[in-house]
Amino acid sequence: MTKEECKQLVLEIIADIAPDEDISDVKSDVALREQLELDSMDFLDIVMEIRKKYGIEVPEDDYPQLESLDSSAEYLTPKFNSVKA
Repeated sequence: MTKEECKQLVLEIIADIAPDEDISDVKSDVALREQLELDSMDFLDIVMEIRKKYGIEVPEDDYPQLESLDSSAEYLTPKFNSVKA
């Protein structure tokens, strides 16, 4: 999986969790919570969906790694690739 594919998966999860949010112009280098109206429960829902759909555990200490699309892709891409291997 590429980093771009990973970003798309994160956006799809956000679209499922917060269907009223417009994700069409989300900037990949800006914190998601600064661009979208996501609260802490929405963020936890994102983490839970990643675990449920893809079997990837994100420890609480690593939550800051999911701040933006770029940092999410940087953190998650190797995990996606090791899960699928």
